[in-house]
Amino acid sequence: MPLIQVDDASIEFITYKYQKVSFKEYIVRGLFRKSINPPVRVRALSHISFTAREGDRIGVIGHNGAGKSTLLKMLAGIYPPTQGCCKVQGRICSLFDITLGFEPDASGWENIVYRSYLQGETPATLRDKIESIAAFSELGEFLSLPVRNYSAGMRMRLAFSIATATDPEILLIDEVLAVGDLAFQQKARTRMRELMSASRLMVLVSHDLNTIRETCNRVIWLRRGEIVMTGPSDSVVEAYTQAMSERAHTHPARAA
Repeated sequence: MPLIQVDDASIEFITYKYQKVSFKEYIVRGLFRKSINPPVRVRALSHISFTAREGDRIGVIGHNGAGKSTLLKMLAGIYPPTQGCCKVQGRICSLFDITLGFEPDASGWENIVYRSYLQGETPATLRDKIESIAAFSELGEFLSLPVRNYSAGMRMRLAFSIATATDPEILLIDEVLAVGDLAFQQKARTRMRELMSASRLMVLVSHDLNTIRETCNRVIWLRRGEIVMTGPSDSVVEAYTQAMSERAHTHPARAA
């Protein structure tokens, strides 16, 4: 049974104030025994707790930089929490940064195999899917060429075709993907609806509040890495909309 259990989870990143340090600064700071490039701690998520079970459709909303994508990446196992715990039980399909990890010098066919194996496929399970993945991408003879020769749109089409060929128990989506030309986008939207219906548990990050209302039964509202509110979709979206409207009137330049 698919399950997401997040208990008091926080994520901190360590970055540095300066990307580069000049030789002069190195000498001056070194003489006075000061840190040349002191680390800066950035807390992306703070004390996040929630549980999602089979049948749940969780929406995640908030302004840019609120921690939405970081939360998805924590659920996907990319970022482990630096505090608390995050337990995810079930087969995951992650639809974000889907073009990352392509082997540029390998052909489209070879990348279908590589990426499918990373998603948990085996030679036996992939055997029945590889032709349908290729057909859905509509790349034809280009699949025999190295991926480095593909346009950005072609890479997105191939990545989307591979990523959505799985049978997920848990579906993690970051925004709605714009993939290829108009005709292919229509195919992609149909595929996404099928995938969302087939998944047993879903977490969707989106700025499209109508999609959140229509798709999700529960919503998590994040602000600066913390949960502001969680509950039924209509209630949380209404509270968020009201807060953003008030913020727009009070701080027009900072509204998001």
